[in-house]
Amino acid sequence: MSSPTGPDNGLPVRMPRPRQSGRHRRPEPLAAPEGAPALVLAVPGEPSAEVRSLADELVSIARSELPGLEAAVAFLDGDDAEHPSLQGVLKAAQGLRVERYELAQAAGREVSAPEGPAAVVVPLLAGPDVQVMGRIRQAVADSGVPAELTDVLGPHPLLAEALHVRLSEAGLARADRARLFTVATAADGIVLATVGGEEAVQAAGITGMLLAARLAVPVMAAALDQEGSVAAVTDQLRSSGSVQLALAPYVVGPEVADGLLDDAAKAADCPVAEALGAYPAVGKLVLSQYMTLLGITSQQAATPAR
Repeated sequence: MSSPTGPDNGLPVRMPRPRQSGRHRRPEPLAAPEGAPALVLAVPGEPSAEVRSLADELVSIARSELPGLEAAVAFLDGDDAEHPSLQGVLKAAQGLRVERYELAQAAGREVSAPEGPAAVVVPLLAGPDVQVMGRIRQAVADSGVPAELTDVLGPHPLLAEALHVRLSEAGLARADRARLFTVATAADGIVLATVGGEEAVQAAGITGMLLAARLAVPVMAAALDQEGSVAAVTDQLRSSGSVQLALAPYVVGPEVADGLLDDAAKAADCPVAEALGAYPAVGKLVLSQYMTLLGITSQQAATPAR
């Protein structure tokens, strides 16, 4: 037998720590609310195994931030099991929702009929692209599934952070702005390259200002899909005194047509960093767009599904 102070063998008993109260109380772990619609990541561009891997990693990040989240990857130009179409994924989400409702009824549970969207579609775009967003809206409408569409991921300070990291990985910027060491190859001017035309360039300019504040160098946005845009911005930076330029792709990756980044690097005659890709902040922004559209707060998400 053991006593309140410990077992007979003298080993201490590990007692649970009391829950802290007040301002220092630990936050409850987040969880997706019961009945929350599925998150569907809409991926533009040419489907491939590499793009599928990138999208899966971003969805995995979103799930890790909100356990219990139903999430799936869909391709705007998909047409097979490995790269399913947006319409197909939305119909599957609706079917799963109805199936769960029917199973709950068969089990004798008192459940309400499904209401609201079956899915929330998050476009995998760093900035606005009228053409791509139009195609996504049409695909959602053609599916016949009640679904909501979020805005694109940027502009956002987390994307400025991601750009900074990609530049530092390429040796084109200091990794830590709080330290005063220098990088010999650090750029003194950044061309922020995006797709989506003039609207995308203006939106990228907002993130560009945040990046400029982090790096203390001029940053100017240019359109990869507008002929002459990158060259014009490059000339403007050089005429203002920048000598060592760098090209920072303000794109996740799949939305860029093959060859555009290579052509831009040649036009700018400067080194180029990697695209944003599966940087963790991108996955967090995907989830943030989902939660914002549904009005889900951290407090609501902390209530576990019953």
